Amino acid sequence: MAKRGPVLVVDIGGTKMAGGVCDPDGTLLTWESVPTPAGADAQVLWETLESLLAAVLHRAGGPDLAGVGSGCGGPMRWPDGLVSPLNIPGWRDFPLRPALAERFGRDGVPVRLHNDAICMTVGEHWRGAGRGTTSMLGMVVSTGVGGGLVADGRLVNGASGNAGHIGHVIVDAENGPLCTCGGRGCLEAIARGPGLAAWAQSQGWRAGEADVTGKELAEDAALGHPVAQAALGRAGRALGIAIASATSLCDLEVVAVGGGLSQAGELLFTPLRAALAEYARLEFTHKVRVAPAVLGQTAGLVGAGALVLRGERYWAGD
Repeated sequence: MAKRGPVLVVDIGGTKMAGGVCDPDGTLLTWESVPTPAGADAQVLWETLESLLAAVLHRAGGPDLAGVGSGCGGPMRWPDGLVSPLNIPGWRDFPLRPALAERFGRDGVPVRLHNDAICMTVGEHWRGAGRGTTSMLGMVVSTGVGGGLVADGRLVNGASGNAGHIGHVIVDAENGPLCTCGGRGCLEAIARGPGLAAWAQSQGWRAGEADVTGKELAEDAALGHPVAQAALGRAGRALGIAIASATSLCDLEVVAVGGGLSQAGELLFTPLRAALAEYARLEFTHKVRVAPAVLGQTAGLVGAGALVLRGERYWAGD
């Protein structure tokens, strides 16, 4: 039986790195985040993460850890934990799981790593919007678009640990933009924050400004900017189409949508639900419930903890 106690938890994405300490019931005792260093090499990225986690552990009083759970953007070689996040170019086949084990996995405690969107899904299924359900899709809409899938109450890993990666479902094969994966018309290419901001700029929103963000786009949409609102409508429609396909395939009860762009609220969710209603035509697909992630920005950290604390349901990598 796994050791009972707090778990060091990690959530790494293209925008931020977060770390915390999670108790056995899924409550974060402490957590904080720092920006992911833009353009940094592998060593600087690791040193940034190591410093963050050391500070979190110090603030928590140096607890006797029951394990380390981590989520990181993909793709990755799972369960080995060699990561090559599309949105963190400084890490290519970086041995993140071995590095975490060497630095923080003392006394033989488990160190477990999965895709960051899968950790968000696990967190929402364990303690959030999908609690009590057996079939759920989790989605992260942020710097990228990722996802994770729960079926029959357990995480579905797939052949390589990448099941549920809805960001690369094709939603516009004919006219969609090129994606960083090499495909065309992927959900991620349309709905990811940076891509959405670039599209809005091409339509006249903040034309000529450098380094605009999806967050700024959502803020301007809330203030009534028509192009910003159109951009969120475009993203919402793409999300709705993808969810309709996923629901038809997987017979979903709940889709929990998290990540920074989900904070736009009904400016994103209203066009999403309209597209879902348009494309989800089978009777059983009408029952799916789409909701914002209840745990917000901490869902990935809670899910990373569940890899250790509820491994019988959410971990099959050892």
